[in-house]
Amino acid sequence: MGNSRLVRKVQMECPLCDKIHELEERTRVASTMIKGEVITYEEIYYFCPNSDEDENEFVTGKMENSNLLNARNAYRKAHGLLTSEEIVAIREKYGLSQVDLAKLLGWGEATISRYESKAIQDEAYDNMLRIVCANSLDILELLKKNEDKFAPAKREQIKKKIMKNVDEAGREFIARQSLKSEYIDYQYACDENGYCILDIDKLETTISFFAKRVSNLYKVKLMKMLWYADVLLFKQRGRSMTGLVYCHEAMGALPVGHYKIVGLEEVKKQDEEGIDYTKYHFLANNNINENVLSGEEKDVLDKVVGKFKPFNAQEIVAYMHEETAYKETVDKQVIPFSVAQQIRDF
Repeated sequence: MGNSRLVRKVQMECPLCDKIHELEERTRVASTMIKGEVITYEEIYYFCPNSDEDENEFVTGKMENSNLLNARNAYRKAHGLLTSEEIVAIREKYGLSQVDLAKLLGWGEATISRYESKAIQDEAYDNMLRIVCANSLDILELLKKNEDKFAPAKREQIKKKIMKNVDEAGREFIARQSLKSEYIDYQYACDENGYCILDIDKLETTISFFAKRVSNLYKVKLMKMLWYADVLLFKQRGRSMTGLVYCHEAMGALPVGHYKIVGLEEVKKQDEEGIDYTKYHFLANNNINENVLSGEEKDVLDKVVGKFKPFNAQEIVAYMHEETAYKETVDKQVIPFSVAQQIRDF
């Protein structure tokens, strides 16, 4: 089974041996050809331990569709296009059906359905979707432009949802722009950012993922766990997870703009008064969909949680101080990922 990973065991009828027994649902890295390009993606399948080696795997129709979607999304990511899940998230942000969003954009009614299930959008369509996602005022203008395509009640319902997002997105937009301003010098993939441009959606999801599984998650511990997550993925795949840039500080690796990370609207926290300062206790955000993370990324985060969940702040700082990356850099220096990947084994 090589590089495969067990997901779960399922009791069901096996089409290979025609018996009802326990099958293994597994995933592995596979490759396929899309638009003349070899694409690697996460493939899911069933393994029958009772069958011979020549025929001991199969996929259901649902699995096959999921695998095809995973492959297309891997292609999208490789070319900087929105994934199907990200397109769904845009719709859900405004409470729109597939047909509603297509009408707003002036596209054919089946266009969004195709992009969410099988077709890969071209760059022009992708840019239009990104504009809608980034600015609620733009989608309000589109509603005015295409208002004749909606019944009055439906039009008013969509408008109310958009206006709610205008208010909420205003605060989030300002917080995001403030953090992005710290990364002006890192707008291209490089050793300092782990060959990954700052991804605030992935960052917010990673923080919520940790907070859901670690009850005593405060700022010092969180910042170290973010570094280990980025470095561990970089060691495995040659790119980091969030695109954060880390500096050598007295308390270990600390992301550029760490105070602004704390201020992101989707980063949920509870302020707790310490003896001399306010402590930030980070909490899970139940509105965040963890599916923005790939299976491999979730595995990396699980490893980081498994390693550092029992650590307190002082212990994780002391542990990080022993890393080669910390010893070979000096105060305030950016820690290159090429050095950081020499972390001790988990």
